[in-house]
Amino acid sequence: MPIRLECLSHTPLHGYFDPAQEVLIEVERVQAAARERVLAYDPELVVVFAPDHYNGFFYDVMPPFCIGAAANSIGDYKSLAGPLAVPGALSRELAASVLAADIDVALSYRMQVDHGCAQALEVLTGGLDRFPVIPVFINSVAPPLATLRRSRLLGEAIGRFLSRTGKRVLVIGSGGMSHEPPVPELASADAEVAERLIAGRNPTPEARNARQARTIAAAKAFTAGTGNMHPLNPEWDRAFLERLAAELPAVDGMTNEAITRDGGKSAHEIRTWVAAFGALSAHGPYRATLDFYRPIPEWIAGFGAMHAAPAAAASTKKEH
Repeated sequence: MPIRLECLSHTPLHGYFDPAQEVLIEVERVQAAARERVLAYDPELVVVFAPDHYNGFFYDVMPPFCIGAAANSIGDYKSLAGPLAVPGALSRELAASVLAADIDVALSYRMQVDHGCAQALEVLTGGLDRFPVIPVFINSVAPPLATLRRSRLLGEAIGRFLSRTGKRVLVIGSGGMSHEPPVPELASADAEVAERLIAGRNPTPEARNARQARTIAAAKAFTAGTGNMHPLNPEWDRAFLERLAAELPAVDGMTNEAITRDGGKSAHEIRTWVAAFGALSAHGPYRATLDFYRPIPEWIAGFGAMHAAPAAAASTKKEH
């Protein structure tokens, strides 16, 4: 069974507060090349590992991992809204297989995904429903968090299942690297914010617009050097990318405390990349290519893109 991987950073700030034109052009060039690879490969199934930013998952029940048997994109920050083309029966089989591999995972028949998932699908496939897609949520902002090792093992369990489907599969990891945007924390929240973190689904348009305005204002302050957010850490980002390409199990030694310290509280989104590479690694040795990396303060993120395939694959052309 052929398999390909695309990992990329996402940002809610694209179109709201962008970097210099030459940087934006380079990002869009890299994204267009990735989409060309994906469309040429023509996957029969897409599995996208993505975080959530208190839009679909809340502290009323916060699983470390969740597989969607049906899913809908909320359309925040100009991302596409609407249903994903989720093959429900296959999602249920996947969840059962992962559980049988001793990896605890939840199952949702009404998953809501935000820009963290939708933007990757739009960039790589041109829409939400061009290909059958199974979304896999990985909690990356709401402590307590599973370890990176657990994310790797989740990916491996999913990869073994995918190898038995006989389908051309694309796995996607969608997440930032070093970054710490203004995401509230339950431990320090007042009663109003705490309620939003516990049960904040389907906010009013006014509440969503106010939240987006706060994020944009924070990005402007961060870029101007007047904010107090965690700095971007290109050295840490590049070391992480090198681990993915050369020795995936080495990520097991990256503790959650060290990730927060070195990369920022939202750098935990790297576990989406780890899970995607875990799924690929279940098919044997692989070759990975770093397509882009740059710290982009306007987007409050270390921003990158990689693609990979099994080492035995001669190319990323469509296989039959």
